[in-house]
Amino acid sequence: MGSTPNSFGLVLDAPGVRGRPVTALTKDGSSLTEFMQSTIFNRQELKEPFYVLDLGVVMSLYEKWTQSLPMVKPFYAVKCNPEPALLGALASLGSNFDCASQAEIEAVLSLGVSPDRIVYANPCKAESHIKYAASVGVNLTTFDSREELDKIRNWHPKCDLLLRIKPLDDGGARCPLGPKYGALPEEIAPLLQAAQAAQLNVTGVSFHIGSGATNSRAYHGAISAAKTVFDTAAELGLPKLHILNIGGGFTADPQFDVAASAVKAAIQTHFSNEPGLTIISEPGRFFAESVFTLATNVIGKRVRGDLREYWINDGVYGSMNCILYDHATITCMPLACTSNRANAICKGLRTHNSTVFGPTCDALDTVLTGQQLPELQLSDWLVFPNMGAYTAAAGSSFNGFNTAAIFYHLVYSNPN
Repeated sequence: MGSTPNSFGLVLDAPGVRGRPVTALTKDGSSLTEFMQSTIFNRQELKEPFYVLDLGVVMSLYEKWTQSLPMVKPFYAVKCNPEPALLGALASLGSNFDCASQAEIEAVLSLGVSPDRIVYANPCKAESHIKYAASVGVNLTTFDSREELDKIRNWHPKCDLLLRIKPLDDGGARCPLGPKYGALPEEIAPLLQAAQAAQLNVTGVSFHIGSGATNSRAYHGAISAAKTVFDTAAELGLPKLHILNIGGGFTADPQFDVAASAVKAAIQTHFSNEPGLTIISEPGRFFAESVFTLATNVIGKRVRGDLREYWINDGVYGSMNCILYDHATITCMPLACTSNRANAICKGLRTHNSTVFGPTCDALDTVLTGQQLPELQLSDWLVFPNMGAYTAAAGSSFNGFNTAAIFYHLVYSNPN
């Protein structure tokens, strides 16, 4: 589905979006900055941080996915960013969902999404969560151990299963997952036999090369390994496997085109003779990272010679936890709406070596060091692009700064 007026209408009417103000932006790239300026001026008494979610970029990314990987059904990884407007927009465009807990399943079902559009892609689940999935009809999940099979046999025996395998190569992933999840090659046949003995229905294979992968060769090896599992299941007399879950790891940059080509080539090589095969994926940051922009207020300043030190009202215990846990490299743009309204984007001004701290009383809460920034004053703003992946979703309320309280504004840019 492309970014058509009809699809935009579906997005505007989606749960999570419906009833909320959505501001249309022009094609001019500065319009987002102008929107943030006007937002700041219109709520000058409120200097709390805020996010801007661009629904136009969400639509453009979904179109890119369907054009580049038309044979792969996306199941958006809710853990990456569970903002209801993003979930609702993706649901309206046709996305399915990868959930890892009862709360994530509840969030998706609350949007009116049917349970057959959910894969419960957590290989190690709490008993109560398995019971909940069974009660609401979420009937596809992953496993990689005998102990997980025992739980599923006891609490959700009608559930279809995907055997999660460990890829041999993590593709230079920013966050490798292999150390925690995935059956080893020598464990595959015993696990398939254990599922068969328990009269559980294994329907396919799942893998995840890791979040933010940078080398697409990993998909070749993982898809080849998945085909080996299909063959092993056939040799053991299991019903024919028919689902291939290629996980996530995709980024919305030029690397995506390389990864998409690698996936298509590997599928053609290893699965061209698999009629009735359903291929799914679990993209998270591909859809979430670039669609959110964060604005933070300068709440403190200290001058030490040429060094400028600034405090802002979000930090490492909040949205910028991605620095520690997602190994993210973040950038910022000064928006001097208070000290220099005539030159709000601060172009052409002398810069200083600057450090940016978060608001908590922990020295670990350091957002940027060695940053060249113009002279900023209290109540100026710093804007951070590409802040949608594993940011607010993993923030805390440490020291009383509540990440969950950050407000979201919705906009729509027309990228075409």
